[in-house]
Amino acid sequence: MSTYISPLAQVDPKAQLGNNVHIGPFSLIGPDVVLGDNCQLDSHVAIVGHCTIGSNNRFWPNAVIGGEPQDYTYTVGAPTQVVIGNDNEFREGVTVNRGAEKEDGITRIGNECLLMSNAHVAHNCVVGNKVMLVNGILLGGHVHVHDRAIVSGNTVVHHFTTVGTLAFVSGGGKVVTDVPPYMMVAGNDDNKVRTINAVGMKRAGISSETTTLIKQAYKLLIREHKKLDEVRSIFFEQLGETLPIELFTLLDAMQKQKEGRMGRAREVFREVPYTGKKAA
Repeated sequence: MSTYISPLAQVDPKAQLGNNVHIGPFSLIGPDVVLGDNCQLDSHVAIVGHCTIGSNNRFWPNAVIGGEPQDYTYTVGAPTQVVIGNDNEFREGVTVNRGAEKEDGITRIGNECLLMSNAHVAHNCVVGNKVMLVNGILLGGHVHVHDRAIVSGNTVVHHFTTVGTLAFVSGGGKVVTDVPPYMMVAGNDDNKVRTINAVGMKRAGISSETTTLIKQAYKLLIREHKKLDEVRSIFFEQLGETLPIELFTLLDAMQKQKEGRMGRAREVFREVPYTGKKAA
């Protein structure tokens, strides 16, 4: 099928558009944009800067993708980027800033994510696959949100924080330390780990046996405050040297958090110099 561009839209002739792209009225596409097949821009959508976007993505009105990072160290015109995968939905008023001149200079979003109205993804964030960012959430710079995590509405996430795989963050609070994989956190001021995300794990096809192990690890680490080395020894004695990938992921994440600063594993990357490399 052919691409449709509204006569009321402004598309730079240097932009690269795939097949069957729909660009609605009053939308703006910059010269350094690559837009994959079957993408749909409803109306009043701005995609600017160096943006590489995959196929089957939909952008609702007033989404702004690739705007300059809100970082005072950024040099205007620096060729930092946004890289987006396939099959994502960006609802009304979503903003995704391109990277600042730090780390690799790229803001990344994976595949099959849902970003609800007025969600904000700041510079140098990495959002995995099948992530849900609910209305009004704010990701500070350099936040990583891993696969299938859900961050509920009006939550603010401190820069350099990691939200682990299949974690669930309740709405209306602030997250200032890493959220371990497979855990649920809640609370306006502390967002403490409350329990495991059993429902999310079941929906993801994780076995009941593995879920039981994750629950055991939660009790040992979070409720009984046992040390990581002690917990590893317990599981090695129980299971042998080969741990289920989910259990390994949880223990590894908590080890990295321990080695980080202020409860955030990625704080050690704060001073990483800008590489300026092109996106893969």
